[in-house]
Amino acid sequence: MDKPVRELTFEEALAELERIVRALEGGGLPLEEALTLYERGQALADRCQQLLQEARLRVRILEREESGASRLAPLEEG
Repeated sequence: MDKPVRELTFEEALAELERIVRALEGGGLPLEEALTLYERGQALADRCQQLLQEARLRVRILEREESGASRLAPLEEG
């Protein structure tokens, strides 16, 4: 929890989020600590969503139209 959330890679954010979920599910935490972890978990989940959205935008393919113009075509989402 040392690194600011906005600086974490997807893998780092997801791993930390998983640790937080395990800690919260385990119970036994003082209320303030649980709330702090929950808030960090929310920020981590948001970061993961942001990075996934950016990845989706990058995973677009260029498709040549008959006119020779290029356009972005999204990959099929499954």
